[in-house]
Amino acid sequence: MNSKKKTNIIDYLKKKNFKRFSLFFLVAFVFLIFSKLSNDYKQTIRLKVKLIHVDDEILIKKDSSNSIEAYVEAKGFSLMPFIFDNTKALIVDAKTDVTVRADYFVFDVTKHKYLIERQFGDAYHLISVIPDTLVIAYSKRASKKLPITFKKEIAYSVGYDLKGGFALEMDSAKVVGPVEEISKMKTITTETLKLNEVKTDINSSVGLDISAFKNVEVFPKTINVKGKVARFTEGVIEVPITIINQPEDVVINYFPKTVTLSYYVDLDQYNHIKASDFKVACDYLDREENQRFLVPKVVQSSEFVKYVNIKQKQIDFIEL
Repeated sequence: MNSKKKTNIIDYLKKKNFKRFSLFFLVAFVFLIFSKLSNDYKQTIRLKVKLIHVDDEILIKKDSSNSIEAYVEAKGFSLMPFIFDNTKALIVDAKTDVTVRADYFVFDVTKHKYLIERQFGDAYHLISVIPDTLVIAYSKRASKKLPITFKKEIAYSVGYDLKGGFALEMDSAKVVGPVEEISKMKTITTETLKLNEVKTDINSSVGLDISAFKNVEVFPKTINVKGKVARFTEGVIEVPITIINQPEDVVINYFPKTVTLSYYVDLDQYNHIKASDFKVACDYLDREENQRFLVPKVVQSSEFVKYVNIKQKQIDFIEL
C-alpha cells in the first residue's frame, strides 16, 4: 500500500517537473526568437513595377523584366512578410515618374530612389537597386468616343410615372481595342435596367454592354442613371380643331369643331393645364381621294404632359 502511494507521488513530481521544464523551454525559445528578430539583416526584395494613370489606349506588355532588385537592410521583424514571398509592388505614376517614348516608358530607377524608399517606409534602409534604368514596353490600341444608348424595363406603381426624362451621368463613353473591332461600333448600349413597382426617384448604376465585341474595353465600365418619379393623374380637355393646307378655292364644313383629349400629367401640374397648351390639326392634303373625313393629330402639347390621346379618330367634312 505504502509502496504504491510512493510510486504515485514520484509520477506526480515527474509530470510537474516536465511541465515546468516545457514552460521554461517555451519562454526561452520566445526570447531567442525576439532576440534574433531584433537584429539587422540584409535581403534582396524584388519590386514589381505597377504603372498607374496610364492612358486607356496603352496596353503594357507582360514582361518579367519589368521589375527591380532592391537590396535593403532592416530588422528581422520588418523582413518577416518576405519570408515566403520576397516580392513587393512598386507604384509608379505614368504621368509624372516616367519618360514616354513611342513604344515604351523609361523609368530612371536611380533618380527615383526616394520613391522606392518612401514606399518601403522608415523601417527599411535602401542599400542599392538594380538596374539603374527600367524600360517598360507597351502597345497602343485604337480608341473613339461613342454615344450611349440606355436600355430599360421599368414598371411603375399605379399612379406613378417618370417626370421628364432620364439623366445619364455621361452621354458618351470611350471604347478601346483593335481597329477592325472599333470601326464596327456605332453606339454603346447599357445593360438593361430592370425595376418593378417604382414609386420613388431612380438613382441606379448600370453597366455598359460590349459583350458582342472581342478584345474591346470601355471606359467607364458603368454609368449612373437618375430619374424623377412623381404621382400622375389623367385629365380631359376640349380643344378646337384647325384645318391646315386647305386650298383657297375649296370651302368645307367639318364636324365636330372640337375634340376631346385625354392626357397624363404629374399631379403638381394638373391645375396649370389649359386648352391653349394644345393644338390639334387636320391636314387636308393627307386625305385620300373621295375620302370624306380628316384625321386629327396633336401638333402641340404642354411640356408637362406625358401622354396625349384623341378620343375622336376622324372628323367628317363636306365641300360646299
